[in-house]
Amino acid sequence: MWMLEYKKDSWWFWLVTVIFLSFGVLGAPIFFKLAIFLTVIQAIYFSIKLKSIISFPIQVRVCYFGLLLISQPEILQWLYWVPTIGTWAQVLVGYCLMARCVSMFPWNREEKFSFQYFKDTIFSRPVHGSIKQG
Repeated sequence: MWMLEYKKDSWWFWLVTVIFLSFGVLGAPIFFKLAIFLTVIQAIYFSIKLKSIISFPIQVRVCYFGLLLISQPEILQWLYWVPTIGTWAQVLVGYCLMARCVSMFPWNREEKFSFQYFKDTIFSRPVHGSIKQG
């Protein structure tokens, strides 16, 4: 059940990000800005590492960054609970809802979109590596 991939640099980035988000939702909103900053650093780091700015892992990070930015206004900061819970799921059990959603973008799939495809993508078991491999 646990999928603690502590040997991967990506896992450590997500762990620190979710710790920042957790402090944020517990009442220290400055940590939201730190999470946003770390997400930008993470996207740059993996763009250089993967030699691509359009690869699937970068798309996930850009969408994640967008969600954090949308949640930034004080009236919407309750939305930070979504990436906080989702990122804890990623760090602890390897389930990434954001990656599953990004994998359903038209340019990331070969299969025709259907309710069954949606259901299979969202409810499939976590996999090591990318959801696109699973």
